[in-house]
Amino acid sequence: MSHVASCHCGALAFTFEGEIDQALDCNCSLCRRRGVLLWFTPKSAVRFQVDPAALRTYTFNTHRLQHHFCGICGVAPFSEGIAPDGTETVAVNLRCVPALDLAALKVVAHDGASR
Repeated sequence: MSHVASCHCGALAFTFEGEIDQALDCNCSLCRRRGVLLWFTPKSAVRFQVDPAALRTYTFNTHRLQHHFCGICGVAPFSEGIAPDGTETVAVNLRCVPALDLAALKVVAHDGASR
């Protein structure tokens, strides 16, 4: 199934493929403050339409993940990193997928604060 996601103003937009039935609710210091619900997919399943002038990136702690946000509206629709198996991976903020029924998802807690 194909999904469309974006920041609020649309400068960071993308489509991605996958069947979404659950979301990860991470309690790390960043995710908790942003209020994101995450879903992970290989980067190869994502097609970006990003205005490079709007893209901003934040890293912290181990700096292994690039947390992207829009420099215009401030919304953070995705992060990028490398999965344990070496696959380039995108963490999609499911709250940035307007057509998705978030109430229908199983939400799985992840203890990122202890890592």
